[in-house]
Amino acid sequence: MRTMTMKRIFLLSAFLSILSFSASAQIDEEIMDRRPQTTAPVADDAVQKGNWLVGASIGNIGHNFKSETFNFDIEPRAGYFVSDNAVVGASAQLGVSIYDGGESWRYGVTPFVRYYFPEGAASTHRWFGEALLGFAGSSEEDSDGDAVVSRVYGVRAGYAHFVAQNVALEGTLNLIRSSANIDIDDSASTGLSLAVGLQIYLPGRGNQ
Repeated sequence: MRTMTMKRIFLLSAFLSILSFSASAQIDEEIMDRRPQTTAPVADDAVQKGNWLVGASIGNIGHNFKSETFNFDIEPRAGYFVSDNAVVGASAQLGVSIYDGGESWRYGVTPFVRYYFPEGAASTHRWFGEALLGFAGSSEEDSDGDAVVSRVYGVRAGYAHFVAQNVALEGTLNLIRSSANIDIDDSASTGLSLAVGLQIYLPGRGNQ
């Protein structure tokens, strides 16, 4: 009799333990579902031939205490995947420098070619390289050999992390050369900079 009672107690305890574990797992799953999405395994689909790339990058934000100059640049862009991993497009360079006594506006158009490397690729991120060549100008008058409108060219290395379907956050390291008068303090016309951006990968008609 005592053995039967012990068996019933043991089975009841085991049943309650399993029930408690299942309830806890369900609650944990619900909590996970409520967390904001920070990654998505869609990189392979995003860089297919026929897709479109639309977005913008922001860089050169800051204040130069020596020259008392505030800088802000934004670069909208659009491109088309001519093959898997390869994008051809164009971007607009827009920026402003605000300083004591006035302000300077920057503008330009730079066609670009971007390639996403298969090496080191993953379903949630891609490394890429980019080359650009175009024209840029400034609202400032000529100064110390600078030109109001000039050629711009350079290269970029970047990392794209997909946070949702067709959406990626990216960071780039940029090496850009320009003779345009884009700096109030007449700094060097070749510059190394960092930028962050948000890009949207729109599926082409054949990839939807």
